[in-house]
Amino acid sequence: MMAAYTSLILVIALCVATVYSLNCYTCSLQTSNANCQTSTTCSSGTAYCQTIVGSASSGGISASVISKTCETSCTAGTYSVSGATATTSCCNTDLCNVSGGASIKASSATIILVLGSLLTILRSSVL
Repeated sequence: MMAAYTSLILVIALCVATVYSLNCYTCSLQTSNANCQTSTTCSSGTAYCQTIVGSASSGGISASVISKTCETSCTAGTYSVSGATATTSCCNTDLCNVSGGASIKASSATIILVLGSLLTILRSSVL
């Protein structure tokens, strides 16, 4: 009788482990962390909540954007090229990516400037 209960508990534990999905905050290219508070149930196999904060400066104008995603793998770090910086952070518990960058604010024009600069940098580094 005890073996039957043990087997049942093992089966239940395995089912619960396979059903569990990570929950992360998600958003794409927002200018404020306040706009990145949408809770998303990630797909099966997702192991990390990732936050990327990108910033760039040009001609005395600076801007920052934030994106949050569910990821199967994640490498934290900071990358800088020609006045543009991208900082990636990773965590692996439910809604752990609540915090964003410090004071992310920008106008639409500065966002376009930042994105254009980042694309130009990426294009020139690929060629």
